[in-house]
Order: sequence, then C-alpha cells, then structure tokens
Amino acid sequence: MIDTGYAAFMLVCTMLVLLMTPGLAFFYGGLSRRKNVVNTMVMVFGVIGIAGVAWVVCGWSFAYGGDGSLPFFGGLDQIGCLSAVNDMMAEAAGTPTAFTVLAGEGALADDSALAAGYPALVDIVFQMAFALITCAIITGAVAGRMKFGAVCAFVAVWVVAVYAPLAHMVWGGEGSLIGEMIGALDFAGGDVVHISSGLTGLILCLMLGRRKGFAVMSYRPHNVPFVALGAALLWFGWFGFNAGSEFAADGVAALALLNTVAASAAGVLSWMIVERVRVGKCTLVGAATGLVAGLVAITPAAGFVEPWAALVMGFVVSPVVYFAVSQAKRRLGYDDALDAFGCHCVGGIVGGILTGLFCVPELSWTEHGGLIYTGDFALLGAQVLGIVVTVVFVVAADVVLGLIIRACFKGSLRVSAEQEAIGLDVAVHGESAYPAYLGLD
Repeated sequence: MIDTGYAAFMLVCTMLVLLMTPGLAFFYGGLSRRKNVVNTMVMVFGVIGIAGVAWVVCGWSFAYGGDGSLPFFGGLDQIGCLSAVNDMMAEAAGTPTAFTVLAGEGALADDSALAAGYPALVDIVFQMAFALITCAIITGAVAGRMKFGAVCAFVAVWVVAVYAPLAHMVWGGEGSLIGEMIGALDFAGGDVVHISSGLTGLILCLMLGRRKGFAVMSYRPHNVPFVALGAALLWFGWFGFNAGSEFAADGVAALALLNTVAASAAGVLSWMIVERVRVGKCTLVGAATGLVAGLVAITPAAGFVEPWAALVMGFVVSPVVYFAVSQAKRRLGYDDALDAFGCHCVGGIVGGILTGLFCVPELSWTEHGGLIYTGDFALLGAQVLGIVVTVVFVVAADVVLGLIIRACFKGSLRVSAEQEAIGLDVAVHGESAYPAYLGLD
C-alpha cells in the first residue's frame, strides 16, 4: 500500500537530486577557463540527455532488475521500465503489485504483502538522478581537451557497463558482491558515485595527456560567483541525495540530513583553516571546495554515524583533499582539470574508511559496527575491501572502454592543438559565453 507521506518525501528528494546535475554545470563552468566554459557546461547537460535515456532503456534493469542471483549484474527483466509501468497501472486498478520499493531498505519486494511506501516509478527516477550526477562528475577531469563526441560516446556506454553493474554490486540486495558478500556499507554513494566517477576521470585524463601549458601557466577559475552558485545548488540537492537514501521519512533520514549539514560545515571551516595556514588567505573557491569535500566524505556514512562523527569526518577530509588537489596532482603530474579525482575519489575513500570507524552498530545494515564502538575490525576491513574491489573493477572497465572509444575516434580522444588553443567554445560549439570579450583569459 502506498504511503502518501513517504511518496511525497521521495518525490521531493528526487527533485533535489535532479537539481544537482545542472548545479554541477555552474560549479564546473565557473572553475573552467573563459574560452572553455560553454564546452564544460554543455558536457554536463549532454550527460542529462545521454545517461537519462540510457537509464530508462536499460540502465535501471542492469542495476536493479533480476532476482538477485547475480553478484555483478541485475537483469534484463526491466528493460524500458515496462514492468514498473504495468504494475503501477495494475495497482491503480486495485490489483496487487509485486514491484514496489520496500520502504527503508531500498530493495524490490517480491511479496506484495511486504510492499510499503511509494511507487517503484519514483525509485527509478531517484536512481536515475544518481546516475546523472555520477556521469557528470567525470567530465570535470577532461575539461578543455577531450572531443565532445568522445565524451558522449564514453558516457553512453559507461553508465550501463560500469555504473549500473557497480550500483548492483553495492545496492543490489541479497547476493550483491560488495554490499552483501563483502558486507561493506555505502549509504548514499561513496563507492558507487564518488570513487567511481573520480577514478574514471583520472583514467581519462591520463589517456588524454596534459593540457598545453600544464605546470607552466596558472589556470585560474574564470567566474568565482558561478562556482559559489554551483556549490549552493549542490549543497541544497545533497540534502535529498543523502536523506532520500533512507527511502523513508523517518529518524534515520533526519539523521542523514543533520550529518550532511554538519560534515559540509566542518569541511568548509577546515578548508579555510588550511588555506589560511598554507597561503595566508581564505578564498571563496576554497570554501566551496571544502563544502563539496565534506559532502563527499559523509555520503557513504550519512545514516550510520552520530553528528559528532560527521563533524570529525568533515574536519578530516578537507586537509586530505587539499593536499590531493594542490600537491599530489603537481608532484605526480596528472592533469585532472577540475579536480574530479582529488575531490570525489579521494574524498570518497576517506569517507568510506571512516564509516568503518564511526558506524553506530544499531544503525549498521550488517551485523558489524564501527571499530570505535565494537573494537572489531570486521567492518573496517569490509569497507577497505569494498573500496579495493570498486577500484579494481572501475579501473579495468575504464581502460578497456577508453581504448575502445579511442579506436572509434581515429586513435585519439583529444581535440586538435589548434582547437585547444582557440578554445572549445568557439572551435567545437560555435558559441561563446562572453561574445563581447576580446581579451585573453
């Protein structure tokens, strides 16, 4: 039976998460160079079209279809989401339906007597919103130098061949490799969203090579207010991202919401302190980045930890991410243009590991609680193993997929040197964000 309160809660959370993707376009657009801002933003909007269609056609089925017997893959039974629509119509006609989300567990009920909460159609869109923002994060690493067609082709395959199977491995319920067999916890997407997208960005930027002038010239954000606007939209949408991942309007959802605010606040404060010590100034771009770092870190733990632990996680993650984006990138020589890897993958790993320390035993989805509560390393070990499996799967899949896409684009994923020098806005899209601007960026 549908609970209208639960249904309304999930509808609002879904719309909040959907807002995050265009919000990311502003965040990335502000961080990019003036001559590439349109290209940076249109890549994110392109993801909405490509991944959105792919999710309805087969992504949902690959991630959450099937009977749970396969640890790596959902199934083909929900192709086109037709079963969900048919069950919705049957329910409207008064016929019992088996395809309803089990409130509080995020799984598909195979017994109509257990069905409670809200229509499965809502869950399809909610999970689609996660797929959209995950694919969009990847584009930040390749800004300013990857062929637009190659980005589109890569995302079209990645969302169904990498993201959907990984979502099944973590959130697929009984029989899933990471969530069930390993017993790793991921409340709202530390592995599925942040580690996978950030790591994919790293693989692509390594395959592309460095931008012209990398480590020689300074790449400054061209529009700081855009960065702040994008961060604000991400922050607002993240409340639905984390609270909605409880799949019920209850106390755990409220805890996830509080923890989200607490960790992001601590992330901002921690980043500002580090910046003040390191460079003598606090910047708006730094504060916005610290906000996102705190949000990334709390994502896998939002419904599992107490608010004091969320504060600790926010304070810890910002210095780590700060070092990753300001020091490690320069020393290791990889050109992650907008720090998708440094912020999302590194932050996601920090959050996943700290979940193994701070998880309240009574809130855990498994029989194990955090190390500081139980003195038992079982959950911490599961968290680390889950991260390792995620990294291995994503890297292997990305390398194969990247090589295939590169071969399809005449052996190169990269725009020409002339296009890169002119800027992709004019060279690739034929438009400029600032048509009256005549100077250099």
